[in-house]
Amino acid sequence: MKGNAIIKRTSLGFEDHGLMTAYLHLEQPGAGQGFGGYRLDAPKDAPSPMASFFIARVLRTVGVDDWGDLVGKYVRVVGEDFGPILGIGHIIEDKWFYPEKEIKEFLESNKNVTG
Repeated sequence: MKGNAIIKRTSLGFEDHGLMTAYLHLEQPGAGQGFGGYRLDAPKDAPSPMASFFIARVLRTVGVDDWGDLVGKYVRVVGEDFGPILGIGHIIEDKWFYPEKEIKEFLESNKNVTG
């Protein structure tokens, strides 16, 4: 599945299980879906560079400097039919964020920092 979506709202904080996460709540014609949900903190509330990595990648991909400016922006989305969104892209420029792949690479290259 490929298409365009508008960011209707965002969330950044702690879920009911106490894990820090971020979401983009996206709306496409006839459907709404969330993008995100990755654990951004380290165990026992330890600081983690994962949060800044994820947030920075979303901001740079969409093309804004502030999390509050995401709402109302359009993005391109790639995913599986009836499955999760695998990546988001800038609406015009060729800038993409594929969290599964990039988080794995980030964690591998930051073993000493992320534990």
